Amino acid sequence: MSTIPVFNPDEPNGGDSLTVDVNAQYAGLEYHYTYLVFCGFIVWLIIPGIGLLYGGLARRKSSLALLFQSLMVAAVTTFQWMFWGYSLAYSRTANKFIGDLANFGLKNVMAAPSPGSAVIPEIVFCLYQMLFCACTVQIVIGGSFERGRIVPSLVFSFVWATVVYCPIACWTWNSNGWLYQLPSLDFAGGGPVHISSGWSALAYAWVLGKRKHHGEKSHGKAHNTTLVFLGTVLIWFGWFGFNGGSALNASVRAMLAAFNTNTAAGCGILGWVLVDFIRTKGKFSVVGACSGAIAGLVGITPAAGYVSVWLAALIGFLTAVICASLQNVNQWLHIDEGMDVFKLHGIGGMCGSFFTGIFAQSWVSALDGASQYPGGIDGVGVQVGKQFAEITAISSYSFVVTCILLYALKYIPYMHLRVSEEAEMVGLDIDQFFDEQIGDWSMFESHHTLEGVKQSGSSSQRSVKVEAEIPDNKE
Repeated sequence: MSTIPVFNPDEPNGGDSLTVDVNAQYAGLEYHYTYLVFCGFIVWLIIPGIGLLYGGLARRKSSLALLFQSLMVAAVTTFQWMFWGYSLAYSRTANKFIGDLANFGLKNVMAAPSPGSAVIPEIVFCLYQMLFCACTVQIVIGGSFERGRIVPSLVFSFVWATVVYCPIACWTWNSNGWLYQLPSLDFAGGGPVHISSGWSALAYAWVLGKRKHHGEKSHGKAHNTTLVFLGTVLIWFGWFGFNGGSALNASVRAMLAAFNTNTAAGCGILGWVLVDFIRTKGKFSVVGACSGAIAGLVGITPAAGYVSVWLAALIGFLTAVICASLQNVNQWLHIDEGMDVFKLHGIGGMCGSFFTGIFAQSWVSALDGASQYPGGIDGVGVQVGKQFAEITAISSYSFVVTCILLYALKYIPYMHLRVSEEAEMVGLDIDQFFDEQIGDWSMFESHHTLEGVKQSGSSSQRSVKVEAEIPDNKE
């Protein structure tokens, strides 16, 4: 049996590669980091998957903006993580709430055993966790759809990752964090990823205000179900790495987490479709089935490495039923959060964290050979209260700090968050991009016809007439 590597504070980077073989300490253990880096590769697919999902759910005239931002968010978050994000979340000298800058600019992040797992080189751990941050920021951006300007959203992404995601990741996953020491149980990101992004997207939508022309039939209807389906497929596939890799080793526990991921997603579909079938008196919805899969994935995220397969099925099913039953939550809150980020990720994440406290089983976590985390089902009912501590702390912190951040950005010159009413009417794609359009060019050409009429000095009545003739982007 191979010896587990030990972190040496005198060589925080894992050793001088010019004088020693830094790979030797992992001899016989290479399968662990090979597995994790593969999981990281497929987690990356979640980022464009979310872009396709959001692009399909939005109206066509603002769909391109969401595809574009999926790549831009990945780029901005990569820089933020390398700059100081990783250090703020995972530095070994962190306090209970946030890390320091010991690893600023990825200083000494290379071949040493990682703070998350001794069998994983720190550079692999850093890459894997960076993709979690990128996915989370991409989820949040859904709160700005169809009315948020792109440049401010990218500035927001950098700052939000710094002041919201990194502290919460430190609380939850850094061994010095207060939620880690409590402990709250969060296997793969129910709190840092889903609860935080759901509440932050709600804050984003609230600060921006409702879309203009609210009440149009096209509001709340997916313009391209194929994009929604494709995005969901990529997200589901990436989630195998998201949950399956969160054991940070290639143990049986990691394999069970991957199995639970698929189980919960499948049962989530069954739960959501059942609610839709009852609500519509016998009709089906592809978008509903996709929403059910995502609800199941969200619900199982904190529990994937703590519960058995049948409990995973129950968690996926119940989370989807709860989320599907809250169809009118945006109307109740009077907030135009049309991507359902809060419903799927905020509420779904809170459900998942709560169910983790109830259903966590010691024998499941012990499958990695080192951990034992019981929940209510094992007679440790206090764990439910600890999960509530995680839910309330992350929910309140995410919403309040996101609001403060957005209001601060709102009053910075040239950083206004929202597009003009005219830009919103014709769509973000024409307003924010040049010579590109999703689908046919009729919308683009009609807009330029309108501009030409306006510039020729035609009467305002003629301008209104041309505006009225712009074809509905949904058709």
